[in-house]
Amino acid sequence: MKQLSAILLSTLLAAAATATDLKAGAARVDLTPPLGMGATLGGYGERMSKPAVGVHDRVWAKAVVFEGEGKRFALVTLDAVGIPPAIKPAVVENLASEGWSLEAMMILPSHSHASLELHQINPMNTFPIPQLGLYKPELYEFVVSKLAEVVRSAAKDLRPVRIGTGSKNIGEGWKRNRREGNTYIDPTLTVTRIEETSGKPVAVLVNWATHPTFMSEAEMMFSGGWPGHLQRTLEAWIGQGVTVLFFNGAEGDQSPLARPDSGPSRWERAERYGRELGFEAVKVWESISARPCDRFSFHRETIPLPKRTWHKDFMETGGTEYGMRPEIMEDLLKQLAPSETASVSLRLGDLVIVGIPGELAAGLGSELGKQVSEATDARHVLVGGLADEWISYILAPEEYDKGGYEASVSFYGRDLAPTLLSAAREGASTLK
Repeated sequence: MKQLSAILLSTLLAAAATATDLKAGAARVDLTPPLGMGATLGGYGERMSKPAVGVHDRVWAKAVVFEGEGKRFALVTLDAVGIPPAIKPAVVENLASEGWSLEAMMILPSHSHASLELHQINPMNTFPIPQLGLYKPELYEFVVSKLAEVVRSAAKDLRPVRIGTGSKNIGEGWKRNRREGNTYIDPTLTVTRIEETSGKPVAVLVNWATHPTFMSEAEMMFSGGWPGHLQRTLEAWIGQGVTVLFFNGAEGDQSPLARPDSGPSRWERAERYGRELGFEAVKVWESISARPCDRFSFHRETIPLPKRTWHKDFMETGGTEYGMRPEIMEDLLKQLAPSETASVSLRLGDLVIVGIPGELAAGLGSELGKQVSEATDARHVLVGGLADEWISYILAPEEYDKGGYEASVSFYGRDLAPTLLSAAREGASTLK
């Protein structure tokens, strides 16, 4: 018995020695622009940059700041269709005097199609194309200032925390693969529980890879879509001031299926989907046992991109929707499509989030997760979709060759996925 007690004590002391004494703080900031700013909604060129007419539900920027072993990291989410390359550097510059860097931050848009249009906040967008989105400097400044504000707020009150992550296959009926001839879906819902050592909840991270596309171009009010309803459901259920952050995954070919008896209203479909998914997330959250975090690290991998080009199908699909013409495409890609990008990855215990700067197909995301898991021993490896900037859809070479909408809105040729994923994998694999 004494020998067993000694072994147990030794194990506990070893675990305590490897824990990082991680601290964390969370915050949220209302990101809903004043209607007088004339902001349009992203996701559909058919809206022609017409301003939103109202607010169905407010949209938010949220952040969790982690601190341990003498370093900090900010995980930021926002209800938006995506962000252009200029946003994150501007936020970091705003926060530079406080020690923040590009490496120590990941910004993850939800991809809501009823919130901010990414090219309306892109200072490189000088093209007078209403389908693309007309740049508004005041909206750009508004978003940058709000994202900086939420990081500052989250960093003000850091408390010792413990963390746990759980995943659940929630089965069929939630999504479909929107690529013709493809059936693969990712049915995994993953939840991370962040709480004070007393057990009081600080934040919850929810990852689910699906387009927020119940609303069409005809819906013209601001909304977080189903991810907004998901977050509010968890925040109400858990209570105690918890901040719930949603981030999308490899959703490039994943579309939601309306829940049974949702009715004809697109608003109702989005709400019901988000609420029911929230109930599933609550079950996962309740099953998680949080513990001291034994690994906290992050990495930024710079990635030179293949030559910018457009698919032969572009003018028939994406080009038509967004008002493009062949004679301007070279200038447009040179100005709006970056020649290099980056993948930021974050490790929190047995969780690794790999940031991918675009819309990755689900099968590729699954394969990336397996490879990073093998390299790092992390039990949960998640894609952070649309991370830090939107560069395009990201498809396997054979899928790019097949064409279709997603291929037509992929701007680096058939080698984009191999180039991007190889570098992202190498970067994330350093987080051992």
